[in-house]
Amino acid sequence: MNYESLREFIDRLEFEGELLRVREPVSPILEIAEITDRISKLPGGGKALLFENVEGSDMPVLINAFGSLKRICAALGVSDLEEIPRNMERYLKLVPPATLADKMKMLPLLLEAAHFPPKLVPSGKAPCQEVVLTGDDVNLSRLPILQCWPRDAGRFITFPIVINRSADRRLRNVGLYRMQVFDPRTTAMHWHIHKDGAHFFHEFRKKNKVMEVAVAIGADPAVCYAASAPLPYGIDEFLLAGFIRKSPVSLVPCKTVNLEVPATAEIVLEGFIDPSEMRVEGPFGDHTGYYSQDGKYPIFHLTAITHRKDPIYLTTIVGKPPQEDFYLGKATERIFLPLLRTQLPEIVDMNMPVEGVFHNLVVVSIDKRFPMQARRLMSALWGLGQMSFVKTIVVVDREIDVHNLEDVAYTLLNKTDLKRDLFFSEGVLDVLNHSSDHPLFGSKLGIDLTAKISGEPGYEEPRAASNANPEDFDPAAVLKIFPEAKACHILEMNTRLSICFVALEKTRPHQPKEFFQRFFDSPVSYGVSIAVVFEPHVDIRSLSQSMWKFFSNLDPRRDFHFTGERLGIDVSRKRPEEGHRQTWPDEIEMSDEIRKQVDEKWSRLFPNPL
Repeated sequence: MNYESLREFIDRLEFEGELLRVREPVSPILEIAEITDRISKLPGGGKALLFENVEGSDMPVLINAFGSLKRICAALGVSDLEEIPRNMERYLKLVPPATLADKMKMLPLLLEAAHFPPKLVPSGKAPCQEVVLTGDDVNLSRLPILQCWPRDAGRFITFPIVINRSADRRLRNVGLYRMQVFDPRTTAMHWHIHKDGAHFFHEFRKKNKVMEVAVAIGADPAVCYAASAPLPYGIDEFLLAGFIRKSPVSLVPCKTVNLEVPATAEIVLEGFIDPSEMRVEGPFGDHTGYYSQDGKYPIFHLTAITHRKDPIYLTTIVGKPPQEDFYLGKATERIFLPLLRTQLPEIVDMNMPVEGVFHNLVVVSIDKRFPMQARRLMSALWGLGQMSFVKTIVVVDREIDVHNLEDVAYTLLNKTDLKRDLFFSEGVLDVLNHSSDHPLFGSKLGIDLTAKISGEPGYEEPRAASNANPEDFDPAAVLKIFPEAKACHILEMNTRLSICFVALEKTRPHQPKEFFQRFFDSPVSYGVSIAVVFEPHVDIRSLSQSMWKFFSNLDPRRDFHFTGERLGIDVSRKRPEEGHRQTWPDEIEMSDEIRKQVDEKWSRLFPNPL
């Protein structure tokens, strides 16, 4: 099933029992975020939430709409996400016709593709323009815009579909860029340096021209997803949405700017950006689980607000994973796999685990045919679009299920030669990466877990057996000898290499490196191949939390410390005295006051068992 509007999707969610209506009064300041965070961390992602009584606004708030595999599949009109890449491959594998018969065979696909591009509809038929507000009537305070986390700089529009064109108007960009509200008529436009929106902005800046911008809130699900997708430069996101929904996206001209917006959207903001104006935006509790830093960004000036007569405000929150954005990212992982294969045909499958928050970890399986192919693949991925921001790539053989992380971990701890199979590189990093010593670039880690073949180092070399079983390890002895260690835990896996997690009270620079030297020299470390040092508050018995912290805080070349054949890894918070030149951000935590507030009203919010 495909949808012409967001409200058609809401009807589907309600029919499927995937929507909870919340009639209890709630505040858009922190309360909705705390409630949603709890729901989204329930098994499977919880339910979508429609808050019908939001303080300060007469608009209901829809959130967590795409926050489960079931709902993201429903949003994209499929029963299984794999249907979309299979359908995409039909077009990617088209061979140019050689005969008239070949052309006739191709005709049905070409006719089908003709339905994908967006189409214009008259203004009078656009639900998003049932109400038109201009001049003094333009007022963002009518919208139930959220403040998500206590240290956020204010309220943020978190699911805006931002639409603009290149300076020559030949290309259109549709993206998701958060917008901090400054006052009733201006916001920030937070497009990262590597995004197409930022590229277009710099075109206008060079020409000293004002840039027109439109923002749709609450479009149909295919458009909402397509705006988040990392399409190649110059490809229209509305075309992808049309492909997904198997019908063209209806667009309508804006009232005050020369742009087109989805005709069935709930709310549209129209306006402009003057490239000469910049203002500090942030901080903001981001999808990494940390607050992103403040910085100067363009200012969006509103010239009009249009909306339906009874609009629904679609929003989302991001924070410590898992959240709704994980499922949007999972759709991207599956949908864009065929495109990756067109350039790297040896790729079998790919997984971007939730603990890696998209850009910190990717696991790839390949059909290996020649020596060093895994390293070649890593280098290729690090030079390819959004994959260039990935910090850690793990490559396995095609027989390994990349979605079974226990199998991947078992392979890693059985097959890895710590000196031979770790590959360090350097390159660009996501702007939200805080662990490198400098912003925007740092070291990267490749781990080659593929079976060695003739011509590769390690082929037919025997592997040494583990010195001891994890059962022989005594965490209490570690805590007794090393008082700075506040907790100690060893992974109980029957593998050749064993790995130990230590929560360390860090009181001075470079302390973890000193700890590794003393630890590996001590008899209490007998049998431990790899030791990882975390901050003292990390629950090292939670593998998911530990892995999130590991990949978030890791700068591989700096943080790997070898002692003979053994490895210490320091993923503690770094200090300026240790060469770290970025500001290390704080983790996102809700205030105790809001937690207590939500605790007290929980039974009224959800009178029936969840």
